[in-house]
Amino acid sequence: MQPIRFSILGLILILFVLCGEQAPIESSTTGLESTELSALADEVRSETLRSWKAYKTYAWGHDVLAPISRTHRDWYSEPLYISPIDAYSTLVLMGFDEEASEVERYVVDSLSFDKDVDVKIFEVNIRILGGLLSMYSHCKNPQVLDKARDFADRMLPAFNTPTGIPRYWVNLQTGESRGDTVNVAEAASYTFELGVLSHFTGDAKYYETGKRATRAVFNRRSDLNLIGEIIDVSTGGWVSTQSHICAGVDSYYEYLLKSWVLFQDEELKEIWDVSLPVIHQYLADEYEGQLWYGRSDMHTGEHVSSMVTLYDAFFPAMLALSSDTARAVRLQSTWASLWNKYGLEPMVYDYRTGEPGYPVYDLNPEIMESAYYLSRITGDPQFVEMNKGFWEDLKTHCRTDVAFASVENVATMEPRDYMPTFFFAETLKYLYLTFSPNLQGVHLEDCVFTTEAHPFRKVDFTEFNVLGQ
Repeated sequence: MQPIRFSILGLILILFVLCGEQAPIESSTTGLESTELSALADEVRSETLRSWKAYKTYAWGHDVLAPISRTHRDWYSEPLYISPIDAYSTLVLMGFDEEASEVERYVVDSLSFDKDVDVKIFEVNIRILGGLLSMYSHCKNPQVLDKARDFADRMLPAFNTPTGIPRYWVNLQTGESRGDTVNVAEAASYTFELGVLSHFTGDAKYYETGKRATRAVFNRRSDLNLIGEIIDVSTGGWVSTQSHICAGVDSYYEYLLKSWVLFQDEELKEIWDVSLPVIHQYLADEYEGQLWYGRSDMHTGEHVSSMVTLYDAFFPAMLALSSDTARAVRLQSTWASLWNKYGLEPMVYDYRTGEPGYPVYDLNPEIMESAYYLSRITGDPQFVEMNKGFWEDLKTHCRTDVAFASVENVATMEPRDYMPTFFFAETLKYLYLTFSPNLQGVHLEDCVFTTEAHPFRKVDFTEFNVLGQ
């Protein structure tokens, strides 16, 4: 893929943004002919179905597909059906109604969460609870909502701590929890899913549980208004005082903004408004003409590391969503340059040494997510072109005989026998949305997407009635 360059139209649009204006979203601004866009959307849709059939053939009833060995893997000692639950909203979006209905029937008829397994609460919240709630929002099957509520009730004992921050693990059968040390993302990324559940059930306890954890983190911020990275759920003391937006913190910030957008909870907006300026002040790092967000000490603001993760590429989307479009465009350009350096992104990268700290690429969606957001918010065709290039690279380096596989090392493109659940939930979805600009009622203007890209329509939450409970 050639290096990303701003088109003349793109530069004009950036000038509009700097003047406080925003380009309208029209199919003519995509930069690609409608026939080419349709062909790209059809190709993503076809590859989704091919990968789904591979999952069904080799991994049905289990958590993930191992595409190289054509087998399956489970996250825990018993499977929880994570890939299909995560994939459901993408199957619906792409019109695979028969496949989606099969997942729904399996969830209702065959899936029980009464299992003697310890699960990672953060991971199952965004994938299982979020996926079930998205399923219910589409199908309105009360039995699906019952499953979601049952699962959430099995999660809640983990929040019974002195701080209200959940422990790392919870046993789905006994409710016993363990793991007093968690990162901030694991500590406080629950307002969205638990808020949706409160809205659907009318029971405010779920949302208040998530908000209490968010407040607990924010209330322990430093005098600089920075938060740390790792916290003790029993004492509330910081185990790591590094402040950053990288993996381990990212979704805490993401859910402040997105939960406000969906629920219009002014308390969360106030926390976001306090947090964002200090992110720019203490974490932003100009290096060799590019904008990065590094790591600083939460108490002194001193820069301590230039190590970033590919998950950080979510941040241009958040900047764009919060109307800081010019900065979002700059940061997206930075991430695109890293992608172009290898043809994929390494999981961990030091932008000052120019070396990967962990060279795996796990089919992650974040850079494509941000390109999608920017394509909708600015109307600039370069971001559709950007996702087209990312899609071509995915096909070149990650496509296998049956599905898609992660990459062990972006320098060698050695395949990794794993296809994460979020490949269905996020990566394929954001690409399909990018190449389908005229779909009605499913785009960024209509929906708020969870960190796992499960969409919830704004119009369904105009009377969110659990605030202040």
